[in-house]
Amino acid sequence: MRLTKFGHACVRVEHEGGAVVVDPGLFTGEEAMAGADAVLITHEHFDHFAEERLRAAAEARPGLRIWTNRAVAGQLEGLGTRVTVVGEGDAFEIDGLSVSVHGEWHAVIHPDLPRVTNIGFLLGGRVFHPGDALTLPEVPVETLLLPVSGPWTKLSELIDYTREVKPAQALAVHELVLSELGREGAARMIGQLAPDAAYRSLADGESVELG
Repeated sequence: MRLTKFGHACVRVEHEGGAVVVDPGLFTGEEAMAGADAVLITHEHFDHFAEERLRAAAEARPGLRIWTNRAVAGQLEGLGTRVTVVGEGDAFEIDGLSVSVHGEWHAVIHPDLPRVTNIGFLLGGRVFHPGDALTLPEVPVETLLLPVSGPWTKLSELIDYTREVKPAQALAVHELVLSELGREGAARMIGQLAPDAAYRSLADGESVELG
């Protein structure tokens, strides 16, 4: 498997059967979906889901399939059976790549704001993208995509979450709003206090081989 980081919360996972893209939102370049076979969307916020771009990608590639929660699927009317609604506890395969679904809710941003639904995806039993939540998948995770910054995040909670998941490595996502100094500070703290998870931040377009 080969994982490539694309803009903020988006990653592309290439495997023997094809390519899967997770959360290509408005901060993600359109090249992330080029030639992709499937798209997974964790929730409806614009930095994870860009309806017009996703529809354009589906039009350009008739075989493209989409798995997401009910709220996002409701905004993709007209794509028919190409969109599949999934939720907590579901499992499916994409061209030989196993995917399981974990979690139900977006993290609390503020008590006065309504929460939206959010699902996390475990790909190939190895790579976990939680979306905007600190969901514990309750199964071993090799690579955790850690949402490092947002209006709902707190560094101490991210550290404790990384310790609980116990991944072999943690790759930063959701960090676009951080300055370079902010990214370095987060890396130092996470590296110091969750040392068993090799933490790193990939540049836009940078890839890592997962074996």
